[in-house]
Amino acid sequence: MKPPPPEIRVLHTVTDYARFCGLPAPAHPLLTVIDLEQTRGNVLPDKLTPVVQHFYSVWVKKNLRGKVHYGHQSYDFGEGVMGFQAPGQVFAIDATLDISQISGWMVLFHPDLLHKYPLGQKITEYGFFSYAVHEALHLAPQEETALDALLANIRAEYERPIDAFSQDVLVSQLDVLLNYANRFYHRQFLMRRTAGHDLLSRFETLLTAYFAAEQEQPLPTVQHFAAALNVSPAYLSDLLRTLTGQTTQQHLHQALIEKAKRLLLTTSLTINETAFRLGFEYPQYFTRLFKSKTGLTPAAFRFSAQ
Repeated sequence: MKPPPPEIRVLHTVTDYARFCGLPAPAHPLLTVIDLEQTRGNVLPDKLTPVVQHFYSVWVKKNLRGKVHYGHQSYDFGEGVMGFQAPGQVFAIDATLDISQISGWMVLFHPDLLHKYPLGQKITEYGFFSYAVHEALHLAPQEETALDALLANIRAEYERPIDAFSQDVLVSQLDVLLNYANRFYHRQFLMRRTAGHDLLSRFETLLTAYFAAEQEQPLPTVQHFAAALNVSPAYLSDLLRTLTGQTTQQHLHQALIEKAKRLLLTTSLTINETAFRLGFEYPQYFTRLFKSKTGLTPAAFRFSAQ
């Protein structure tokens, strides 16, 4: 009999994360900025549970001692301080992790913040959000200074009352932050040979590439990805469930819904045309899946974002 997969805590929103860390509720429903000094001494037994979060995080962490597990390997901080995490990825901390002197900051933002902007597509192309990267970026003092200035702008906008321009300004500032991160990432890693990807990171790469395609294509299947990775569908799902708490089908549905949201907010395609673009033969199946995952029909989601 197979042992049960480890318990994995799922955090769907930035508010879930703040609650999980014992921090005040965010001022914005889709983005929060966290001063890491506020988390000192907050390592409790329940924090040792592996966590999968359905939002992005960018962080600069200083004076962190111990191990953090990323996917099923250790994330190496070494002299590096800057790191990144994409939706659906798993983090866990080691029981020996010491954050008593931690400092720095984190910016957490939900994909729904980005869907109607070019950054919603561009962010999937940044290699530093991949499982294949398992060491933090080293930052020179002047680079840290530049990032601190960018963060100050994001924090100032985040703390303002939300108005009709808030989302535009926040997304433009995130875009600048990630452009700087991309510069630093390439400076550190561009000349290195890419290490061989393990199965998890190869699956992630295939999934991202599949949903980046602009043309109409068939609905993705578990069998398609298993065959591309030369494993059985059952093995792939078991592995993903063990490492991420989600089966292959759940990963596919999550990626499908995120692309659907992007199409609904950035194109003039009808609901039926959107369904066909995503590979659905019958649009009502698309509507049913979308509502089951988001609580809204595609039409209601599009209207709510106007």
